[in-house]
Amino acid sequence: MGKSTTAPGSPASAAAPASASGTAVTAPGSPGRKNGRRTARSGPSAGTRTSGSSHAERVFLVQTAFAELGGSAHGPGEIAEFTGLDDSVVYRILQSGIYQRIFERVDRGLYRLCTSAAQLAFTALDHRLDGTVTQTVLQKLRRATDGGLAFLYMVAPFSGAQRQCVDMAVGDSDLAELGMTPRDVLSVTRSLRTGASGRTILAYLPEVLQQRVLAEPVPDQAGPGVYRDNDALLASLAEVRDLGHALGYEECMAGWNSCAAPIMWDGSIMGAVLLLKLKSVMPVAPENVIEATKEAAAELSRYGAAGPEAGQA
Repeated sequence: MGKSTTAPGSPASAAAPASASGTAVTAPGSPGRKNGRRTARSGPSAGTRTSGSSHAERVFLVQTAFAELGGSAHGPGEIAEFTGLDDSVVYRILQSGIYQRIFERVDRGLYRLCTSAAQLAFTALDHRLDGTVTQTVLQKLRRATDGGLAFLYMVAPFSGAQRQCVDMAVGDSDLAELGMTPRDVLSVTRSLRTGASGRTILAYLPEVLQQRVLAEPVPDQAGPGVYRDNDALLASLAEVRDLGHALGYEECMAGWNSCAAPIMWDGSIMGAVLLLKLKSVMPVAPENVIEATKEAAAELSRYGAAGPEAGQA
């Protein structure tokens, strides 16, 4: 759980994921509009999407806009600008979505996703992984790294841009041996700006969520290797994307180094596998530790993306 280092010959871009830009179109007498359409706002995906040739595509565009814009609520005009759809089309979709419990009106002219959207997400994730699968993968990683402590972190569903540990393979070890109290687990390891696993997840989140995390203070209990400078933190995220893993040096706690790799389901970041060892035993993560950690993350990615039926075939 610490600072990552760029492998020789593997230059890392210091920029966050590039944002695509929409094409501006105008018409006389209607600034920023043409044939009733508004300019697509530059955003994480806005410029790479079509405006939607069918009603269903337009509905999906509006739903996606809420996720990518961030924030608590948005008006039809802002969504129209982001998606490139006409204001009136967006307004009709929002009104219909209220009755279908997809959107809810929170103020005059402001809307947000309804909690039923979260229920859909939970249903979609219900079949992905079970404890038997994760324990098998983590125990395999522990053996492959000569007794390393293996953890599975997933994006926390109810606490914004944070993570939580959902499984581990640590043998007879406990939090006391790690030098951590339960309070440390809640205050340090849940932050995405600390630790190899946190930065691994953060590296693949939309820019709007990255900025939210960068605005958070560094946890008081963080280790001596934590990134305190946001520019350096952003550069490390680019490095994670370039290499496909993060190396940590005493970032969450003194005396412990780590390696983490991302778990991706259907192109979205869902969590990270973390391998933790004492600094005295692992001053620098060797290649076999890095490869074993990446393979564990890849295996959980395959299970999550394919579902249990394909994973058990």
